[in-house]
Amino acid sequence: MPDAPTAVSAAARSWPNPRSAWIMVGMLFLAGILSVIDRAALNILVDPVRQDLSISDEQVGLLQGFAFGLFYAFMGLPMGLLADRVPRRNLIVAGIALWSVATIGSGLAQTFGWLFTGRLMVGLGEAALGPAAISLIADLFAPERRGRPISVYMMGQGLANGIAISLTGLLVTAAGAGAFLGVPLLGHLVPWRIVFVVFGSTGLIVAVGLLLFTREPARHMQAAQGPARTPGAAEAAYLWRNKAVLLPLYFGFATAFVVAYGASSWAPTMLMRAYGATPAFLGKWLGPLSILFSAIGPLIGGTLLDRSMRSGHTMKRFAILAIAPVFALPSVLAVLAGELHAATVLVASSNAVFSVIGTVMFATLQSVVPARMRGSSIALTLVLNTILGASLGPLMVASFTERVLHDPAQVGWSIAFVCAPFLLIAAGLYAMARRAMRRAVERGDGECAMLLIGETPR
Repeated sequence: MPDAPTAVSAAARSWPNPRSAWIMVGMLFLAGILSVIDRAALNILVDPVRQDLSISDEQVGLLQGFAFGLFYAFMGLPMGLLADRVPRRNLIVAGIALWSVATIGSGLAQTFGWLFTGRLMVGLGEAALGPAAISLIADLFAPERRGRPISVYMMGQGLANGIAISLTGLLVTAAGAGAFLGVPLLGHLVPWRIVFVVFGSTGLIVAVGLLLFTREPARHMQAAQGPARTPGAAEAAYLWRNKAVLLPLYFGFATAFVVAYGASSWAPTMLMRAYGATPAFLGKWLGPLSILFSAIGPLIGGTLLDRSMRSGHTMKRFAILAIAPVFALPSVLAVLAGELHAATVLVASSNAVFSVIGTVMFATLQSVVPARMRGSSIALTLVLNTILGASLGPLMVASFTERVLHDPAQVGWSIAFVCAPFLLIAAGLYAMARRAMRRAVERGDGECAMLLIGETPR
C-alpha cells in the first residue's frame, strides 16, 4: 500500500525557543558562507593557479566542478539519509572540519593531482551541510514561519560568492604587498595559497563554535506506518509516485544551476581577460555588488513565500520558479556590455536571481514531501545540481573556450552560448511542474498536492 500523508502528533506541535532557533540559523548561516567561499575562491584565482601548476583551462574547469562534485554527488543521498537518522548538528560539524582541512591542503598542493584530491575532500565534507541544515530549520520553525529562516540560510550561501570575491581580492593584494611576510606558515606562500589556508582555518573555528553553542532540536516526525523498509526505498517510491511534479521540479533546479555554476566560475576570469579587471577591482566592485544582490534575492524569496502561505495562495511559489530563470539572462550576456563597470553589475545581478530560486525551491520541497524525507529531498537536489550543474557547468564553458573558440580571451562568449539555453530550459521545466501540481490540486489527489494543501493556514 502506498504511504499516505499522516497527521502530525500533538507532541510534535511544540517548537524550540525562538532565540535558540535563531542562534542555530546564525551558525548555519556562517557555515553556508564558508561552504561556498572554499569553492568560489578558485574562481578568482584561475590564472595564478593555472600558471603556478602549469595546467589548462579545461583542467581548471575540472577542479571547479568535477573534482568537487564527484564525492559531493555520490555522497549527497547517503548524507541526506544519514541526516534523517543521526544528530544533524554533529554531522554538520564533522563536515565543516573535513572540508576546512581539505581547503588548507588545497593551498599547499604542488601538483594538479594533489589539488584535485583536495577538492574531492572539500566536496565530501560539504555534502553533509545542505540536507542537515534544511532539515534542522524545518524542525526549528512552524511551516508558516520557515520562509525567512530558510532565506537567511540561503542568503549566507548567496552572499558567500561576493564575500569570497572581496576577501580573495583583499588577501591577494595584501599578500602581493608583503603583508604576510614573517607570519608563521603563511609568510613563505604565494598569494593564492595564502587564500586557501586562511579560509580553511576559519572553517575550523566555525566548526568549534557550532559544537559549543548549539544543540540538536527534536524532530517533528509523522507517525510511522507499515514495516521497516530498506533505507532509501520509501523515498524512491514516493518520488516515483509523484514524478509528474517532482521530476521537472528537480531537473528545473539542476538545469538552472548549470548556469549558476558555469557562469559564476568563469565570470571573474571573463572580466579580467576581456575587460582588463584586476583582483583589486573585483574585490572593490564585483564583491560588494554580489553581496548586495545576494542579500536582496533571499529577502524577496522569503517574503514572497511567507505571504503566499498566509494568504493561502501556495501555488504562487511554482509561478515564481517558472519565471525567475529568465531574469538571469542579462547576467550571462555580460560580454555584450562593452564597459567594465556595466559588465560587473550584470554579472553580480545573477546572485539575486539564483538566491530567489534556491530559497523558493528548498521551501517548496519541504512542503511537498513527508517529514521523514526532508533531509533526503534536499540531498537529491544537491546530487542533481552537482552532476549537472557543478560538474558540467564550469567544464562546458572551459571546453567551449578551448575547443570551439580557441581563444582564452573569448570566455565571455562561451558563457553566453552555453548558459543562455539552459536558463530557458529551466523555466520550461518549472512550468511543467506548475501545471502538474495545479492539476493535482484541482483534482484533490496526489500526495504532493495533499501535503501542500495541508500546510495552508485556514
